[in-house]
Amino acid sequence: MYSQGVNHVPQRLTLRYEGKAKKVYNTSSPDLYIVEFKDDATAFNAQKRGTIANKGVVNNAVTACLLSYLEAHGVPTHLVAQLSEREQLVKAVTIIPVEVVVRNLAAGSFAKRYGVDEGLPLQPPVLEWCLKSDALQDPPMNDDTAVALGLATPEQLDELRALSRRVNALLSDFFAARRLRLIDFKLEFGLTATGQLLLADEISPDTCRLWDAQTGEKLDKDRFRRDLGRVEEAYQEVLRRVMEG
Repeated sequence: MYSQGVNHVPQRLTLRYEGKAKKVYNTSSPDLYIVEFKDDATAFNAQKRGTIANKGVVNNAVTACLLSYLEAHGVPTHLVAQLSEREQLVKAVTIIPVEVVVRNLAAGSFAKRYGVDEGLPLQPPVLEWCLKSDALQDPPMNDDTAVALGLATPEQLDELRALSRRVNALLSDFFAARRLRLIDFKLEFGLTATGQLLLADEISPDTCRLWDAQTGEKLDKDRFRRDLGRVEEAYQEVLRRVMEG
């Protein structure tokens, strides 16, 4: 299990927040949280709900592996340690309400929005901001909107953009070595109490579109969204490949 040299695991205290895929707990250390990954699955802004067996176990392991990989390559993350099959110890951050979507190929809502075929290569990769708001269905926005609404400063947006492009390059190479194509993905960032910007949340088949590099088979939450079947098997296959060498 990945660990940044943790000698003592703080006690889990009260539930701080429960989202669609995770629970976040306060701990006896005010600068650390414990995150628990759930098996609950949602799509289309929670209009479709279900359960994917052992999804929390898969997403916890995949996220811990990928965040440790990114950390080792110079991307600051909130991960401190993987504690168990479903739990992580993370640095406490305040999430910036600007979700970053990075698209290498057209798929999903992007393909529908612009009337293009799924799988169309996008060069350069497209980077989009969305307001983090389930109630408003995560509407897209530009730099001026994010700044005018007080969601982020111009300097923070520049940093988000640079880090997201760095993450895209690193993850694209990582997945390619494991015979997977990174189609698109979502990132969230947060600020520590001292103002340090960290990559937070998760990177998993829930937040990435991943296609088999040879067959084009979808190995991500689109199998749940589109009722393609073999959802659990797809998640397990991603885990197996991520853990390869």
